[in-house]
Amino acid sequence: MTATTIRRTARAGAVLGLASLALVACGRDSGSDGPAEQGEAIDEGKATGTIEVWAMGTEGEVLGDFAKAFTEDNPDAKVEVTAVPWESAHEKIANAIAAGETPDVTLVGTTWMGEFAEAGGLDPLPEDLVSSSDFFEGAWGSTEVGGTSYGVPWYVETRVLYYRKDLAQKAGWDKPPATWEELKQFTTDLQDKGSAEYGIQLPAGGTGSWQTMLPFAWSNGAGVTNEDGTEYTLDSAEMTEALEYYKGYFDEGISPTRLLDAGELESGFADGTYGSFISGPWHTGLVEDQGVTEDQYAVAPLPGKDSGPGTSFVGGGDLAVFADSDNKESAWKLVQWLADPGTQQDFYEEMGDLPAVSAAWDSGELAEDPQLSVFGDQLDHALAPPAVPTWEEVATVIDGEVEKATKGDTSVEDAVAEMQRQAAQIGTGL
Repeated sequence: MTATTIRRTARAGAVLGLASLALVACGRDSGSDGPAEQGEAIDEGKATGTIEVWAMGTEGEVLGDFAKAFTEDNPDAKVEVTAVPWESAHEKIANAIAAGETPDVTLVGTTWMGEFAEAGGLDPLPEDLVSSSDFFEGAWGSTEVGGTSYGVPWYVETRVLYYRKDLAQKAGWDKPPATWEELKQFTTDLQDKGSAEYGIQLPAGGTGSWQTMLPFAWSNGAGVTNEDGTEYTLDSAEMTEALEYYKGYFDEGISPTRLLDAGELESGFADGTYGSFISGPWHTGLVEDQGVTEDQYAVAPLPGKDSGPGTSFVGGGDLAVFADSDNKESAWKLVQWLADPGTQQDFYEEMGDLPAVSAAWDSGELAEDPQLSVFGDQLDHALAPPAVPTWEEVATVIDGEVEKATKGDTSVEDAVAEMQRQAAQIGTGL
């Protein structure tokens, strides 16, 4: 059953926003110009020696046993996995880079790649190790810092529209909305005709709200940085229009303006308080745990401005090799194995993590399950935030200004201008 298969505990997307931003380390050579070169190609021989890995969350708890298949094919190699809590991972990685005492491989939250790569802590991806075209474009973008890739996407998640199908049918809708205009009417009808107290629940600011608001801006053609990532470009007509649209849900009472307590969204979705919301694959299990049946709800791609699907947020985890690794060749061979489509399918069956390699979706449950296919389709239309060292800091600024705008404490124009002012002051770090 899909819900139990893709149920996951707190992921990087929820935890990374709370992480410390300080990286106590020497940066890359400040006198260098242009992007770093990709690493030299590794040899085709077997992996050897001990490969020390840091992995966070539940992945860290299961990877050691899972990697036995790798060591069976590479009998002279040994994989040692240390499970690291997400809450302490950022500081642990930062301190290890600063001290020059790192393991070989680490799982990195996608929004940390820019910071750790620019600090000189990550090894550039070797040439020809994998093909970027094998991965979802948005996921691959999370590995690129200043034009150079420093890792490989391991697992992904993206956000889609969850809605009460039974309430939608009551309101006269037999299919999900595909445009902004339809989404506004759809959520209004869920409220007025479908008996939901609120047609949708959207984050009214607060930590991580950018992950819901920015997709509307991306769907409207807004950018976050210039092409080479050296300047933030938040203050645009496209960003302003998207935030104005987003704010309209709160102004019109379609979404509540208060921040919800833990578990309140799921229980409210079950009792009809909230007719819809936007979230990732882990929520299938959470809403079904509250008694919502598969007949009562459905998921759909995010609506686009004028046609669907819109652009969503892609998060997840990347695999990287530390610059100070003592066993880089074998470390990259382990990363290469974990990125193989067959391995990714096996890990999905073990963990429920959605594969970052698009070919892994071509067979099995990932290809056949209609609910999972929605996430797969959305991943073809998803972006990661820019892999720049200061993104976490700027994301906090966006969260704050979104909250001021949705609660009427500032105008949309002033909110966007303030986002840009503070982002320009912070800089991208490249």
